[in-house]
Amino acid sequence: MLSIDDCIAMSELSPEEIDAIAEHEHIPEIVAAELGNYIMQCPDGSLCVQRFILDDIATAKAHGHMAHAAKLKLVLKHFVDSHEELKVRQTV
Repeated sequence: MLSIDDCIAMSELSPEEIDAIAEHEHIPEIVAAELGNYIMQCPDGSLCVQRFILDDIATAKAHGHMAHAAKLKLVLKHFVDSHEELKVRQTV
């Protein structure tokens, strides 16, 4: 049987990135791990996950949760730093 840690590892996303997907989609962490894995296999999957994290940041700010928004900004930075295709798009 697979554990949540196994599923997260297979998704090639960090636990924090999985949490951001779960937050955005209002789904359990295990489902977010599977969704993240699926999305990242799509041609623009990294852009989709980036958009989820950006949406989460905006929602946190709108609700006055500045500490959570700051944490999500670190998640976003790690995500962008880990996905070269996002860095290339930002410079074009």
